Amino acid sequence: MIDVEWNIRSLLFNNESIVNIMAKFTHLDEKNKSRMVDVTQKEPSLREALACGKVLMKRGTIEEIEAHNVAKGDVFGVAKIAGIMAAKKTSNIIPMCHPLELTGIDIKFSTDRTKGEVTIEAEVRTFGRTGVEMEAMTAVSAAALTIYDMCKSADREMILTDIKLLKKSGGRSGLFERIEKKSSA
Repeated sequence: MIDVEWNIRSLLFNNESIVNIMAKFTHLDEKNKSRMVDVTQKEPSLREALACGKVLMKRGTIEEIEAHNVAKGDVFGVAKIAGIMAAKKTSNIIPMCHPLELTGIDIKFSTDRTKGEVTIEAEVRTFGRTGVEMEAMTAVSAAALTIYDMCKSADREMILTDIKLLKKSGGRSGLFERIEKKSSA
């Protein structure tokens, strides 16, 4: 609830009226009830999305993953499969997502031992009437959860964090690229 209040306050602070805010929520009907958007009239186009997220963990846990010493098996191999499977099933778990024919899914992992983090990136593609942002973020989420599941016996303090859309292209709204703010250290 706090996040919703903050977002509304932030939008109002930026001189946006409630009417304009509500107009941006395409999954609401004229009575403000949830609905699935009708994409029948949209032109199919190539649509791509790139999302990322992190799993924070002990350095030793990363070392065990990289050395393939985790009892449950190849952590990144299993997490990649979980992410792919989740992307394909996004419409089964996110109520207003359309079922899509995904034409490509790629999931990559990188580690930073000094920070104690695994970064997950998922890129998803389709040629269709609606975007694949939710599929990319679902892939990252499932991969992160799988990493936690496979490593929890060694490190129950892992944190799944920073799941976000980095880039999307295609469709009426065109290109979106997240601009990361550099932290002053």
